[in-house]
Amino acid sequence: MTQMDRRSFGRMLAGGGVLAAARRAQTGGTGGLTDVEGLRVGHYTYAERPTGCTVILSEAGATAGVDVRGSAPGTRETDLLDPVNLVQEVHAVVLSGGSAFGLDAATGVVRYLRERGVGFPTRAANVPIVPAAILYDLGLGDASITPDADAGYAAAAAAADGPVPEGNVGAGAGATVGKTVGVGRAMKGGLGTSSFEIEDGIVVGAIVAVNCAGNVVDPSTGRIIAGARNDDGTGFVDTRRMRRLRTAGTEAPAENTTIGLVATNAGFTKTEMTKVAQMAQDGLARTIYPAHTPGDGDTVFALATGASEAPAGVGAVGALAAEVLADAILRAVRAAESIPGFPAARDYP
Repeated sequence: MTQMDRRSFGRMLAGGGVLAAARRAQTGGTGGLTDVEGLRVGHYTYAERPTGCTVILSEAGATAGVDVRGSAPGTRETDLLDPVNLVQEVHAVVLSGGSAFGLDAATGVVRYLRERGVGFPTRAANVPIVPAAILYDLGLGDASITPDADAGYAAAAAAADGPVPEGNVGAGAGATVGKTVGVGRAMKGGLGTSSFEIEDGIVVGAIVAVNCAGNVVDPSTGRIIAGARNDDGTGFVDTRRMRRLRTAGTEAPAENTTIGLVATNAGFTKTEMTKVAQMAQDGLARTIYPAHTPGDGDTVFALATGASEAPAGVGAVGALAAEVLADAILRAVRAAESIPGFPAARDYP
């Protein structure tokens, strides 16, 4: 910890951990990702069936990293984020439903940014850099309806720096959770966001679309918030206990994936943001069981806008990124509303 004030971080840990010491950036903020200066968020949600896309704009450029842990990812431009590769900053990130078809939403965001002259400067034109990740939601309604370039353009055009709608919106519109014992006993997932600010003005935010095979668990209590339901629908299947008793017949199909993004207003390199993305995945693992399965494409992006000149340590920001991503996951399922065949967490006591 060479950059952050050691005494400040020591007080954070002594106060009961990073989450207990950090405060959500509510004062003058939104309590979500847009509390990170330099970012705007927009959704496009289809009326025809539960699906959509979410766009995070960083038009001034943001240093980016990514970490892919699931074995069934669908991504675009993630190779570019390898620290050894040329481009240092991205101009937007897209989270989308629609499985591989949904990657087309990023094309619309590229068009939106190109019209505004935003992008990596080359001899002939500024080229927008727009990584993307998708989740599988084709099983809900007409699978021919998937986020396309027009949806991505509309989400970018709607992007704002105010409060971010949560629940059945954007990339979370068709998200479901708890498919380990079959889709028929799953529940509604959704999109959530959260932010924390520490005392030196460093802000860390997260946004996530929760579409996991596993159960969503509150790590502070161990209580299942949403997931695989019992046969009678009155409670939840304890997937931890089930795994200990048997391994056969408990694998969910490759129709899941939790995709998200963490961001900070601090300034970091691509290598450092790659580490922050890796550490943020711990927040996913704390709240989803099982996580990073063969049937999930779990992917987390990390952005640094550099809007704050306050010194910050990679380890401290990475630890906070894990906490804020975990909080965003819980908010996603708590904000979700039921749809036919998929009750929501708010329907359970």
